[in-house]
Amino acid sequence: MSAPAPARPPSPGLARLRADARDIFGAGLRAVEPRAAVRAHLRLDGDAVMVGSTRFPLSPTGRVRVVAVGKAAAPMAQEAEAILGPRLCEGIAVTKRGHGVALERVLLRESGHPIPDAAGLAATAEVERLLADGRPQDLVLCLVSGGASALLPSPAPGLGLAEEQAVAALLLACGADIAEANAVRKHLSRLKGGGLVRAARPAGAAGLILSDVVGDPLDVVGSGPTVADPTTYSDALAVFARRGLLDRLPTAVRARLEAGTRGELPETPKPGSAEMDGVANVLVGTNRIALLAAAERARALGYRTLVLSSTLTGEAREVGAVVAALARELRASGNPVPPPACLLAGGETTVIVRGNGVGGRNQECALAAAIGIAGLARLVVLSAGTDGTDGPTDAAGAVADGETVARAREVGLDALDHLDRNDAYPFFAALGDHVVTGPTRTNVADLLVVLAG
Repeated sequence: MSAPAPARPPSPGLARLRADARDIFGAGLRAVEPRAAVRAHLRLDGDAVMVGSTRFPLSPTGRVRVVAVGKAAAPMAQEAEAILGPRLCEGIAVTKRGHGVALERVLLRESGHPIPDAAGLAATAEVERLLADGRPQDLVLCLVSGGASALLPSPAPGLGLAEEQAVAALLLACGADIAEANAVRKHLSRLKGGGLVRAARPAGAAGLILSDVVGDPLDVVGSGPTVADPTTYSDALAVFARRGLLDRLPTAVRARLEAGTRGELPETPKPGSAEMDGVANVLVGTNRIALLAAAERARALGYRTLVLSSTLTGEAREVGAVVAALARELRASGNPVPPPACLLAGGETTVIVRGNGVGGRNQECALAAAIGIAGLARLVVLSAGTDGTDGPTDAAGAVADGETVARAREVGLDALDHLDRNDAYPFFAALGDHVVTGPTRTNVADLLVVLAG
């Protein structure tokens, strides 16, 4: 049986718009490079380490140790090595497979994401051994970026890796947002929700945090290993109760959350608690920074540009439909800005899994947008993740335009069918319309670009 014919390319009139959309996305990525983010907020000042505006004096015997966790962990640790020099005595960086870089004094470990794995469990054990002999004159510098929740599994007593994996899969499939998911994780873990500070005591602790979470709540990014936790066991249990999933929880997980809700287990460190005294946490990179850089590039390319929001949330296919409506309005009336126009937004959508296809939230958003703008001229939508990975795929996202649905139909692909089955990846693969960056080693959630020529 012969291979299907390749899809025809988009018409030449769309070439510049599609290239510009990728260019604008790239400008946003460059603005949140992790080494520069660390460099802006960490320095040596004589016999002290400055973390943001907080000064941590170092005695001659004081040790600085680094724990870096997340998709940006390796370059963040690399910059900490460069800044701190010999004052950095040791550390561990745990990142997603394929996201590592060469390090000198910090050990590099790679583990599984978005489902935690045995390599992450082993890396967690190494981190806990490093923290175990902390002294009052020491400083633990925690470099946190998106993905840390899965990369550093630390099951609470009575739980194991299998329970963490089962919960992660449930949270992904049910469409829980990141705040809900991390409220759960913090109450099933030893190191999340301020737990790393507990483990490091009596050493001092500080966090530099690269945010992939809408609104940048520090306790949610990477499940807040150095941040006091405002959520409770009751909040965590309610995530599953709202979705009718309590009976699908592993028995030990449900028992732990219910015992905690009854007050039978110690809570995570809360805001204002003495155990969090003296901890400094500094936000070093955000989605908004990426958006503003993308907007600057769009203007340089000649587009009238409007940044809509850095707090975009909702189900991906519904957001895609709204994006299509905005694009149609641009084309029909020149509102809210007349063409050539660029609308930008950032945030993180979710996918409720209904089918058995392959894809991710950005590809699903782009597919829904493609359906909504089908047949319209000179419109392009790009949706992509700044971490370079969209769902369990090698794509960061996808580009769609008014010809996408027709080009797909010509090679036997039905856009609505692929959307219904959560199967956006093969759809865009057949068209050659993926955004593929490889590991970006940063993570400030997603960027959405809408261009009207």
